[in-house]
Amino acid sequence: MTTHPAARSVRTTPEGLMWEPSERWVRGRKGDVTVVDSRHPVLVWEPHLPVPQYAFPRGDVRTDLLRPAAHPPTGTHTGSQIFYDLHESGEPVVNAAWTFPADDLAGHIAFEWFRRWDSGLDHWYEEEEKIFVHPRDPHKRVDALSSSRHVQVGIGGTLVADTVRPVLLFETGLPTRYYIPRDDVRLDLFESTDHRTACPYKGQARYWTWRGEGDVPRNILWSYPGPLPAVAVVQGLCAFYNEAVDITVDGEGLERPVTPFTATLTS
Repeated sequence: MTTHPAARSVRTTPEGLMWEPSERWVRGRKGDVTVVDSRHPVLVWEPHLPVPQYAFPRGDVRTDLLRPAAHPPTGTHTGSQIFYDLHESGEPVVNAAWTFPADDLAGHIAFEWFRRWDSGLDHWYEEEEKIFVHPRDPHKRVDALSSSRHVQVGIGGTLVADTVRPVLLFETGLPTRYYIPRDDVRLDLFESTDHRTACPYKGQARYWTWRGEGDVPRNILWSYPGPLPAVAVVQGLCAFYNEAVDITVDGEGLERPVTPFTATLTS
């Protein structure tokens, strides 16, 4: 069996970390100050997290802005004991950075991205493209394909969407999402909310909630008004959580999948 070259680049440590070098130029800013500027970052996967993080050579970090953390959250990052508060201006950003205990990653510093919105830097860039939430996984694919399948969506016995021109979005590790033109969705049965989420692969989404009866989670329907270029074809289309609605494709009803989103959907 032939091993994919990318698979050979992933290395492991006794602590259970996986990591690999990245060839992307990565920068992180706090306000107008560049805190990280690295052409030699590494991607690190912790055992308990499904997404990677970046760690940077110490020489690529403004270490003059870091101070030993006043209250280090030991145990939050796979054995890490050394944490730093970021002192750029105003109030310090507590526990903004840390070092991993692995010998392989000695001399590297990682920064918080997604555990708390106020715990990291303000802006991150790969090359000249802004990224957010977490670094994109080079071993993950997201493909959005136009289709002519007949897709119907029901909620509590009510048909809320019916189309033969969906876009199917295939994302590694998640069920297929069916993006439907607005003209084929009963948006009059939903109410727009102020809920927003961000995805490093697709962009920023807005949401709608079911206005009818029944035990239906809030924010069940979403759309990307300005998706990232790689999935531009889904712009303005609507998608439902497969985990909480009834979807039929070409006459065949789909089972509701159990995913990491299942536990977060609340009525």
